[in-house]
Amino acid sequence: MSAPRVGVVALQGGVREHIELLASLGASPVPLRRPEELVGPDGLRVDAVVLPGGESSTIDRLLKLFGLGEPLRDAVAAAQPTHGTSAGLNQLAAAIEDPAPGQESFGVLDVTVRRNAFGRQVDSAETCVETVWGPAQVAFIRAPEVVSYGPSVTPVARLHDRLVAVTQGAITGIAFHPELTGETLFHRRLLESIRVSA
Repeated sequence: MSAPRVGVVALQGGVREHIELLASLGASPVPLRRPEELVGPDGLRVDAVVLPGGESSTIDRLLKLFGLGEPLRDAVAAAQPTHGTSAGLNQLAAAIEDPAPGQESFGVLDVTVRRNAFGRQVDSAETCVETVWGPAQVAFIRAPEVVSYGPSVTPVARLHDRLVAVTQGAITGIAFHPELTGETLFHRRLLESIRVSA
């Protein structure tokens, strides 16, 4: 089997770290900035999508500006294996409790999130979270939290009783940053979901 091709939304935020981590696991990362990049030169779509962290309202504006938002949302809604980190979790959510003016989300993950629930940039911290798949060393940077979720959503991790990671079908949304600590757990799960879906 050829290396899975993983599209990493490359408009703002922690793009390089995701690309490097995926490459270290044997994947073929593809930076995504425009709709046509969801399909490779061979005519095949990317096998999975990563929405990195960053400033969620800025990412939302850039997705609209570059015309990538709607086709990306459609791909995720069609069961494309997807991983959203921090701002990526906000973008996937059905609702944002405290959106910036004009901010919208894809509505493909049946959760309500609260932006910046873990404080400001100066409150950032690295910690170990216990997940249903084992412990993970991660970084929290202006992280959101999941404040409610629907019946199709499975909780994956909590920190101090606050829900910080969930799955729903082929979608995983996490409030923290494993790519900044070199934690491979979530990216390995994403690549495994590609193999399962294939």
